[in-house]
Amino acid sequence: MEREQEEMQFHGFTGIYKESFKIVSSWKKLFAQISLALVLPLSFIFLAHSWISQALYFRIIGDSINRADTSPYDEAYARLSRSIDSAWTLLVLSKLAYFTFVLLLSLLSTSAVVYTIACIYTGKDVTFMKVMRVVPRVWKRLVVTFLWSFLVFFIYNLFFGGVALAIALFIGSFSSFITAIVILLILYLVGFAYMAMIWQLASVISVLEDNYGRQAVVKSKALIKGRVRVSVGCFAGLTGLFMAVQVAFELLVVISLVPVGLVSRILIGSAFAVVLMGVVLLGLVVQTVLYLVCKSFHGENINKPALADHLEVYRGDYVPLMAQSIQLGEISV
Repeated sequence: MEREQEEMQFHGFTGIYKESFKIVSSWKKLFAQISLALVLPLSFIFLAHSWISQALYFRIIGDSINRADTSPYDEAYARLSRSIDSAWTLLVLSKLAYFTFVLLLSLLSTSAVVYTIACIYTGKDVTFMKVMRVVPRVWKRLVVTFLWSFLVFFIYNLFFGGVALAIALFIGSFSSFITAIVILLILYLVGFAYMAMIWQLASVISVLEDNYGRQAVVKSKALIKGRVRVSVGCFAGLTGLFMAVQVAFELLVVISLVPVGLVSRILIGSAFAVVLMGVVLLGLVVQTVLYLVCKSFHGENINKPALADHLEVYRGDYVPLMAQSIQLGEISV
């Protein structure tokens, strides 16, 4: 068993995905229950929000164009103004509800999947009801990590926004402006992807170790070091799958390139939600397996009995895995 942990450091992009599919296929019933309870509602909310937002944006644009061609003294002008104000109100409220429910369900889903894989990894008995009892206590640690990550992303976006503004103000040549913006955009996307990978791994750390919040982010950055290429491959693969589902949904359901009725669009949208559920579940499993791979790469073996003990719920409180319990010292390769 210890040898298996040691060999995990050699898993590349393909090996991590194979291991992830193996875990899901071996525990199909349990992961199906978790997905239906947490991941599927998350997928429905994401796609429904995309549909509703597009409809409201089109309504705002259409009414704004019509209002521009209408006299301010006409009754139609006031009616169109009320319609635009109403659409903006609905859009803001829908986004507030969307971010609230997506944050809640994503953190609960992460807690459930990471906890489940940890139980499987340690050979610990795990059932759907047990996972659902533990998850509400585990996810609070993830909230702290999310808030720290949100702060870092906010500062990051503020910095690049300031740089973009400076470029717009001080670069007069159009060709130089375009070149500078393209370079800035590439740097921004690379940095954003790297930070997203750190956040994903920090979420796993927050569940399995005593580190959370800023400490989990710092630990995540240290674990990714040396396995950046593998992490990028995993992240790029999942991002590609996610974007493919989203683009197909936009074209076939929101824009409806193929003319079908409302009922058919709802059925097609539901099918996309199920596909997206699978992508999200795969992503959560992959990031947990990647954590184990990074731990093995850095010579940090995991004490399975200690991990199993700390996954227990004692008097209704989640007991996190202490850092000293997971590291048995350097592994000789």
